[in-house]
Amino acid sequence: MSFLQMKVIQHSVVTLQTALISNRQDLAEIYSKYTEQKRRLLEEGFHSGQPGSLFLPITVRSDTDWIPAHPEEPQDFESFFRDPYRKTPDASHNTIYIQTIGSFGEVGAQTDQYVEWLREYCQAFFYGLSVKLLPAVTVAETGCSFRVNSNSNNLQILTGDLLRFLEKRKPKDAFCIVGLTMIDLYPKDSWNFVFGQASLSMGMGVFSFARYDDNFYTRTYAGRLKKRLQPKQGDYSVFDGYYTPPISSTLLLRSCKTMTHEIGHMFGIKHCQWLNCVMQGSNHLEESDRRPLDLCPVCLRKLQVAISFKIAERYQALLHWVEDNESQSSCQPVFHPSKPTEAFQTSRLWLRRCLDILKST
Repeated sequence: MSFLQMKVIQHSVVTLQTALISNRQDLAEIYSKYTEQKRRLLEEGFHSGQPGSLFLPITVRSDTDWIPAHPEEPQDFESFFRDPYRKTPDASHNTIYIQTIGSFGEVGAQTDQYVEWLREYCQAFFYGLSVKLLPAVTVAETGCSFRVNSNSNNLQILTGDLLRFLEKRKPKDAFCIVGLTMIDLYPKDSWNFVFGQASLSMGMGVFSFARYDDNFYTRTYAGRLKKRLQPKQGDYSVFDGYYTPPISSTLLLRSCKTMTHEIGHMFGIKHCQWLNCVMQGSNHLEESDRRPLDLCPVCLRKLQVAISFKIAERYQALLHWVEDNESQSSCQPVFHPSKPTEAFQTSRLWLRRCLDILKST
């Protein structure tokens, strides 16, 4: 791997003002009607990198990072707003559906709890929309193709087949449907793996958390098959009791980031190149771990226009999720583990600072 000299992408105040507010008069007028507190919060981004700033500039540490590896046209608020292809929730399409595929975690009750934590986090992040879980399905129920990866010797399932399955399962009131799995994915035979795949026009995506296990790239990874198998297509017994990562605070953090990033794309929000943001692209786990949990001001304004939430109420809901260990699910399992939020403490302090600005007089 060759490395660039570490580079900080520090945009000028004028560039960030244009990205956030726009030079278009109607969009600038809408912005001018925001409360002083809301503008003050969003304009914190103009001071990125200064001591105590809420928002940080993007740091590129390697030529394998997303921005040098995948040159893209930056999307400011104006280009998002006038994108004719972006999808916006409406009264008849206002629910995000989550479909789990295969097992999650090592304990049945903890599995249910983990998925419920993801649902609750998603509902706070996309505040104002309903987020519902569809009944879990086994790999066999999807009817998907699968293989053993010849390099890492772990099981993988085919993304295209999973997307076709999700299309059939998508409820009529869905804004989007996302499939989540702890099993590794591949998009076609010539590819080694893929973290996920989406059809934005269809409002569907499928994503794997398998490689978020800290041990995935080690020789001791428990998901490596002990013997060389050549499973027959249609014989899904190889997935019975197949290893899934233990649920930890780090896994929960990574899962929340990936899930909200990918659903963010469903709204037409492209990869962020303005400030450190959960909508930044990432090529590898270390880069993904560098991303914050939440949105920069430019991407926050995009999402707020799409859903019409009050920013303070959204931040309050996210803070409540971090600080509250009691799940809101009405069908609680007897075994009720506490939410492992140790990895979310930086975000908790950040949310409190944001709310202090929004509630200031």
